[in-house]
Amino acid sequence: MDTPLPTATIQLSGRLDAQTVPVLWTDALNTLARNPGAPMVFEASGIAYCDGAGLAMLLDLRRRPRAAGAEVRIQNLPAAVQTLLDQFKIADYAAITPPAAVPQKLPEQVGRISFSIWQDLLAMVAFTGESTAAFARLLIRPAAVRWRTVLILAEQAGVDAVPIVALLSWLLGVILAFQSAMPMKVFGAELYVANLLGLSILRELGPLMTAIILAGRTGAAFAAEIGTMKVNEEVDALTTMGLDPVRFLVLPRLLAAVAVTPLLVVFSDLISLAGGAMVMAALDIPATTFVNQIINSVQIKDFLSGLFKSVVFALLIAGTGCLRGLQTRTGASSVGRATTSAVVTSITWIVIADGLFAVIFYHLGI
Repeated sequence: MDTPLPTATIQLSGRLDAQTVPVLWTDALNTLARNPGAPMVFEASGIAYCDGAGLAMLLDLRRRPRAAGAEVRIQNLPAAVQTLLDQFKIADYAAITPPAAVPQKLPEQVGRISFSIWQDLLAMVAFTGESTAAFARLLIRPAAVRWRTVLILAEQAGVDAVPIVALLSWLLGVILAFQSAMPMKVFGAELYVANLLGLSILRELGPLMTAIILAGRTGAAFAAEIGTMKVNEEVDALTTMGLDPVRFLVLPRLLAAVAVTPLLVVFSDLISLAGGAMVMAALDIPATTFVNQIINSVQIKDFLSGLFKSVVFALLIAGTGCLRGLQTRTGASSVGRATTSAVVTSITWIVIADGLFAVIFYHLGI
């Protein structure tokens, strides 16, 4: 015949409130787990105060499934606490089970995703309208813009991005020139690598590479900054004080991005061409010949089309970052999701816009 295990007694005293219950609850559950076959008695005569958190702990301890003969008992509760605890029946909570997850069918998944995309497009259209109205008010009252903030944001988005833009642009020029020169050298046409570099970098790769870098750097920073402000309820405070978040937060970032992105694109073009010139010099083509070849093959419209793209890319990057920041919900993880969404959405719109520009420029003969 098995000998029953001795009864373990745990003293509960003092206040059972939201401040003390978390630690007590964890300790009590750990004690129950370490003694699965022993009866447990909670001596509650020393309890001086008990709120809703304390009642939840006592009820949870009583309803814990235990082996036969190892039940949990709570004894000598103060009368007021016992009266409150008696209002809850253990049977009402013992049978509660989480509902089983129902898998979504394919039409339902497609519908949810389509509706989410539609809602996102509507939000983008509304945000575009608000930003356009803010720009219109800027033309009427330029002094209403916080130009000092614009300069600070321009420094963060432009000057601080020079090293990474220089490195990646130089590598782009070197790789593109080297990969192009090897097959063209077979035909003795390595001189025309300069034509290829001039057209591809000034028209496409310079603006595109710079925009992708800014999307991962500046767009993410804008989303994280505004998202953190949204989580800390600073955006709500601005609205309460009668300040428009679009004019106060979004417009300076749009202006800063539009101001520095074309300058970064010009810098990226020069560094990329310098990298290509270095490769061509290694193939016995002097820098003077390389520069003359580019001047003769590239027109001013090629350079201006790249700058025009950079302005549109800047609006897409800054606007998407600010929009995702304003859409941030509560919780620290939501800031991370907003930042990720800002980068992915910005790059997607950049590629789409670049494709549209290619078709439009082709039909316009640019």
